[in-house]
Amino acid sequence: MSQAHALPSYLNPDHLGPWGNYLQQVDRVTPYLGSLARWVETLKRPKRMLIVDVPIEMDNGTIAHFEGYRVQHNLSRGPGKGGVRFHQDVTLSEVMALSAWMSIKNAAVNVPYGGAKGGIRVDPKKLSTAELERLTRRYTSEIGLFIGPSKDIPAPDVNTNGQVMAWMMDTYSMNTGATATGVVTGKPIDLGGSLGRVEATGRGVFTVGVEAAKLTGLSLQGARVAVQGFGNVGGTAGKLFAEAGSKVVAVQDHTGTIFNSNGLDVPALLEHVGNTGGVGGFAGSEAMDNADFWAVDCDILIPAALESQITKDNAGQIKAKLVIEGANGPTTPEADDILNDKGVLVLPDVIANAGGVTVSYFEWVQDFSSFFWSEDEINARLVRIMQEAFAGIWAVAQEHKVTLRTATFIVACKRILHAREMRGLYP
Repeated sequence: MSQAHALPSYLNPDHLGPWGNYLQQVDRVTPYLGSLARWVETLKRPKRMLIVDVPIEMDNGTIAHFEGYRVQHNLSRGPGKGGVRFHQDVTLSEVMALSAWMSIKNAAVNVPYGGAKGGIRVDPKKLSTAELERLTRRYTSEIGLFIGPSKDIPAPDVNTNGQVMAWMMDTYSMNTGATATGVVTGKPIDLGGSLGRVEATGRGVFTVGVEAAKLTGLSLQGARVAVQGFGNVGGTAGKLFAEAGSKVVAVQDHTGTIFNSNGLDVPALLEHVGNTGGVGGFAGSEAMDNADFWAVDCDILIPAALESQITKDNAGQIKAKLVIEGANGPTTPEADDILNDKGVLVLPDVIANAGGVTVSYFEWVQDFSSFFWSEDEINARLVRIMQEAFAGIWAVAQEHKVTLRTATFIVACKRILHAREMRGLYP
């Protein structure tokens, strides 16, 4: 830790986890905040945190208990917004950090939200569909006082999807006595979901990648791309880069790592993933050791899986000129410094994967007005917002001679803290 922090009693200072990474990022931006720096402690303290017990009856009649969280990091600019993840390794530190990164992300693209995040410590692959529904509905009931269309709006994240959002929306609606489509985003289209939402995060990754390639003189035609994670985010980004003339040469997910120096057949690979659940065993590729993925000869690397994947141990192996963070927090601060010293341009998660929350914002607006837009309209608005946000961040990076991550934090933290300052302290 570069500075001493007054840590809450429930965190272990020796093992801060992802929250420690976030605190280091705030430390790096503080010197650029000017008079707003007096409010910086606001960013280091989540506004509200809820830890809930989620008991459900399993299919075999036993009772199982799961640990659930919802953290609202900052609500100065609007209601909370952030996903819900179901994963066996979810921790409070992780959800705190993810909620804080949502605050930064929402401010970076200037949508009127604060940052929030939720999660349950569970391996959903071990649950039946009925058990998953009971878990989702009980969790939604437990956090029901915390969420709402004008308070905190959950969305899909790791291991959650449109069906989970439908259950959450229905549970909240049943508990409040009125259908509230705007309580979650990422819903099925028939329940007030938005066209373009599923591909939005990957499209945002591609959009900022295109802008960065233009500014750095990197031609996408024939550019070699490596992708970690090939779900909604990595799969969509890989497809769009392939359509732009790039070659996806390596892909890694939980089923293994595959490689083809001539470029993988991305549409066929997406079909294979849809059928089998992963990239492993894909015909037209060779398997490689997972650890060797980071050393693949490529121009663009897209980590689109989980956090803390690029570390001080593997950052030195990376050959890419451009790293586009599709996942949340995939690069540790130490790895950031190594990549910067190597001249690798990192497009940070807090702008690169903000396409998802941008289209979630569109979905929320459409739900309030009960007036829905075409997919072309949505994609055009998404691209415009991402391009404008990236251009502003690029200008700040050039002005202060800082990384794009620090520049994004400068833009976002100033917006958050300016809102905090104008609102003042109540009472």
